[in-house]
Amino acid sequence: MKNKWKIGFLVLLGINLLIAIILLSLALAPMDEKEISKKNVSTDDYVSFHVNSNKYDLNRLINHYLKEEAKDSPIDYRVVLGDEVELYGTLPFFSEKLNLKLTFEPQAEKNGDLVLKQKTMSVGKLHLPISYVLNYISDNYKLPSGVDIRPNDQLVYVHMQQLKLKSDLKIKADKFDLKKDDIAITILVPVK
Repeated sequence: MKNKWKIGFLVLLGINLLIAIILLSLALAPMDEKEISKKNVSTDDYVSFHVNSNKYDLNRLINHYLKEEAKDSPIDYRVVLGDEVELYGTLPFFSEKLNLKLTFEPQAEKNGDLVLKQKTMSVGKLHLPISYVLNYISDNYKLPSGVDIRPNDQLVYVHMQQLKLKSDLKIKADKFDLKKDDIAITILVPVK
């Protein structure tokens, strides 16, 4: 009789250890994360030109591009490059317009995309939760294709090569250091 209890105990202990090992291996396994789309343009189809620019010229280019893209948007906004990226706009609120200011810290990614990390945000003099306002902007602003607002991460991801430019040009951000006024981009011109 003692042997049956002993064998039963060891079987139960083995089952418990097996379950614990399975649960531990599942808990320690890396989770599946949603990856940022990194569609790269084939370099065989494009000729690249490396360009160094400054904040003044890039300010003019960005705001011209935004005017072209947001012609039918009821919300007016513009971008100013200083020591950081600043977005100024107005939000319709009943019969009034509220002034909006967002500041971002830019970072060029290795794949040529641009990440704008949210620093501050205000509507008038009122500071609002960043994720709430980014969500509102995503829902109500007509943003250019290739601009992805991620309210939960408090950032704006700009897929540079997905921006629609004339003549099918593509752009990659190589350096984006606003404090040193050191901006380097690669322009990809189609050859096919």
